[in-house]
Amino acid sequence: MLLISVRAGGLSDNPFEPEPGCGLAAPDARRPSESILMRIDNLFANAAAPAQGERFEALLTHKNLVIERIVSSAAITPTQYVQTQDEWVAMLQGEATLEVAGEAVELRSGDYLFLPAGTPHTVRRVSEGALWLAIHLH
Repeated sequence: MLLISVRAGGLSDNPFEPEPGCGLAAPDARRPSESILMRIDNLFANAAAPAQGERFEALLTHKNLVIERIVSSAAITPTQYVQTQDEWVAMLQGEATLEVAGEAVELRSGDYLFLPAGTPHTVRRVSEGALWLAIHLH
């Protein structure tokens, strides 16, 4: 795992490095609130499909934002979702057929779709090991 410090001035791999022009004399003068440490990971790591259904994994939850990785098995039971939040979903790997507000929608690798809050949607068919990225705006 690699930790990166994110500051208003950009990225640094040294969390104790002062921002240019900030006037900090020594590394111990930095306060923890001045940097946000981020965890580097990979969307494709540990992405084996479950035996049945879908696996939902929250990658980031921050304020009104949830970013989620979804890994699908071809053995799914179609379930209709009507969510209270907006959702943007991207098909990273694989393909799927959805029903969105009564219409069939085909997604292939690289396709994305915005689903406004209250839009009924159902995954009807999905390829084995399909990998999705979903962004929920609450």
